[in-house]
Amino acid sequence: MRLLSRTRTVLSSCLLAALLLGGCSSPGDGPGGPDATGGGPSAGSAGASVPYDVVPLLKPPRKYFGAAVEGAPHSMKGVDAYTGMVGKQPNLIEYYAAWGDGFDATGVRNAWAEGALTLMSWEPFDTPLADIAAGGSDAYAKEYATAVRELNLPVVISFADEFNGHWEKWGTEHTTPEEYVAAWRRVHDTFVDAGASNVIWAWSPNIVNPVGEVELEPYYPGDGYVDWIGLIGYWTLEEDSAFDSLFGPTRDRVRAFTGKPMLLLETAAMAGERRRDDIRNLFEGVTADDDMLGFVWFNHRKRADWRLEASPLALEEFRRLAADDRFGFDVRKP
Repeated sequence: MRLLSRTRTVLSSCLLAALLLGGCSSPGDGPGGPDATGGGPSAGSAGASVPYDVVPLLKPPRKYFGAAVEGAPHSMKGVDAYTGMVGKQPNLIEYYAAWGDGFDATGVRNAWAEGALTLMSWEPFDTPLADIAAGGSDAYAKEYATAVRELNLPVVISFADEFNGHWEKWGTEHTTPEEYVAAWRRVHDTFVDAGASNVIWAWSPNIVNPVGEVELEPYYPGDGYVDWIGLIGYWTLEEDSAFDSLFGPTRDRVRAFTGKPMLLLETAAMAGERRRDDIRNLFEGVTADDDMLGFVWFNHRKRADWRLEASPLALEEFRRLAADDRFGFDVRKP
């Protein structure tokens, strides 16, 4: 269904171009074709007639090697330092934006120039999802979607993640499943109406271990509205170190209603003696699952010190495992 909607968007753009301009370039034709960096049709050019085709990025042959670091992607200094530390450049950069913020086109361009895709966690702190669902933010969402479309580079959007947790303002204590689904679909449809098919949509629950009583399926917008399942979970001393113990229960519940590929959208391991084992389990678990697209390491100090540099021996292990060619690739040439 999602591929069909993308195809319709491209065909509609071509039809409009044919009526107004007397033609529509095919991918790779003339100045609208791929540039020297493999940017795709009219990548990054405002008003491009053919939206960037994100399909090759939905399930690439190699794993995403992602990171969330301070200041990125608006500044790539932190990413460059992280690259030097772990020995490999991340190709997926996660950042956080509040609902109401403007689109960080500069950051997306910065990451793309270094062969990385951006993943935005879009957090509606001050706007109830019921209001978004009722259309109260339509003007903002349309303006945002138009900016994304005009940039015409692929971006990943994770809207209102960890919705199955009581700790978020849009979580279970404040929002019903019906309101969540309606808000998600309204935002998504606004992007489709704006022609912004260069977005990969990640639906991102927290792992169910601490909130096992919350069913996930009622919050699922449907396969036509979702491209990736983004799991959020951390290795803590309260959790079993095994990959399947941490992520297996959530994966199994999700697999009961969708076969969409999965990404560890946000993960890390608590500093301490066990961290090396946790890191091994992370790499081994992602490698073993063909439907697991990769992971994003949360390299911040927030409620705990998740930064790799906080544990030199664990960092050495991470660096060794990151050298595996199965992790990382230039997203401009998937």
